[in-house]
Parts: sequence; structure tokens; C-alpha cells
Amino acid sequence: MNKRLFDIVASSLGLIILAPILACIAISIKLSSPGPVFYRGVRTGRYGRPFKMFKFRTMVVGAEKLGGTTTGKNDPRVTSIGWLLRKYKLDELPQLINVLRGEMSIVGPRPEVEEYTSIYNQEEQIILNVRPGITDYASMNFVNLSEIVGSENPDKYYAENVRPLKNSLRVKYVKEQTFWGDMKIILMTLQRLLRHHP
Repeated sequence: MNKRLFDIVASSLGLIILAPILACIAISIKLSSPGPVFYRGVRTGRYGRPFKMFKFRTMVVGAEKLGGTTTGKNDPRVTSIGWLLRKYKLDELPQLINVLRGEMSIVGPRPEVEEYTSIYNQEEQIILNVRPGITDYASMNFVNLSEIVGSENPDKYYAENVRPLKNSLRVKYVKEQTFWGDMKIILMTLQRLLRHHP
């Protein structure tokens, strides 16, 4: 099946089937803390074009002014329900809207902020040749990212220790991508989430 066609079908069905869950999450966010339901952070998309990525808001309003771009362990900016949404990756579900709009794919390199994509080396530039995705190899390997980066200086730890590894996995995906490879990544992602959160 054509990758874009699969994305359209999968994101449409996902939004329809998950609508009750999405509505419950939205209501919970509104009741638990002041502010909008969605957070729309600017990310770098295919061919370097910026787009606004949909996520359920998991932080206090104005969180970007209170800290860095990386969320560390026990980050005080995260709301009480935000920790739950992040733990089970439920905050990522609205990105099905980005997939439907053609800004993202179900499977592809996770989108980064321009701060990081602007310093991609020559090999890493290939990452921007495809649509960013909801899940990829890096997502599976860093499913518990906030715990990995810790709480002392998460931005520095991410930049020095995590980002190079993530980018090597992103490059690997772009070079080796196939439709059946994408199906394998989707199944592996679900298995990884279930194992990490029994």
C-alpha cells in the first residue's frame, strides 16, 4: 500500500475510533489546569518546512518560558494529569490530525525543534527528506526519555548524549524504510509501550 494512502486511512480511522477517549482526555485537561487543551509547538517538517504539531497540553501555560525544550524527570512544569498522559504517550494522539493534514506520517523520524535541525550535519540532513512521524526506532529506544535525561540538566544531557543516538536511528530509518518495515515498527512500538507500562 502507498505510504500516504495508509497514513490517510489509519489517521482517519484512528480519530474516529479514539474520539470518545480524546474527548475524555480533553475534558480532564480543562478541569485539571487553566489553559488550552492542545499544545501546538513549532517543529521542523519535511524539506525543512516548519509546522505546528498537535499534542495534548501536559504542562502549565507558559512552560517554555520557565525551562528548556527537554522535559526532565520530575519536571515541575508538568501538570498532574500531564504525567499520566506522558507515561502512556496519550499526549501524542492528536498528532493523528497532523498525519491527516499531510504534515506528519504514522511512522517516521520524530520531529525536532529548529534549534536542533538547524545544526544537522551533512549525513543528518537526509532526515528532512521524509515526513516526520509519530513513532520510529528512536521512539522505541527512548520511550522513557524523561527518566533517561534526569532532572539536573536535561537539555544538556539530551544534546550531548541522546540527540546523536536519536539522529543515527533517524538516518537508519530513512535509508532502510519500507512499507512492511513501517508495519513492524508500529507493532514493536505497541509491544514496547505495553512492556514498559504493564
